[in-house]
Amino acid sequence: MSDVIFREYVISTDPGRLDAARVHHWLSTDAYWALGRSRDKQDAAIAGSLNFGVYEADSGEQVAYARIVTDHATFAWLCDVYVAPAARGKGLGTALVTAVRDHLEPAGLRRILLATADAHGVYEKIGFRTLETTDKWMALGVQ
Repeated sequence: MSDVIFREYVISTDPGRLDAARVHHWLSTDAYWALGRSRDKQDAAIAGSLNFGVYEADSGEQVAYARIVTDHATFAWLCDVYVAPAARGKGLGTALVTAVRDHLEPAGLRRILLATADAHGVYEKIGFRTLETTDKWMALGVQ
């Protein structure tokens, strides 16, 4: 992906720009779905995923993150979407998820899923909808 410019930010999939320590700190201390996640577990998740970072254009400081688990052919799981508290309220979450959607679009995926307890409105702006029939879906692990 070539970098996407959004206002004074750059959205990038360049793994060399990713601040893994910062991402781990954000998720393990402030994200309800990842509280207490170990650094080793986070590094393994990053290594096995397509990662998006949002960076201040001037300083290069990372201010947001999203991770996609995908086969690049039929399916993707969008997870670990996080915007630093100081950067919230500027449309970065919407811009980040839009960049993810647009990046995955050429692959012709049948489905992109995510789970959220509190950000339905952000994802609905981009086209995500609540599943109408959940009786087909199953999960193994903690609910």
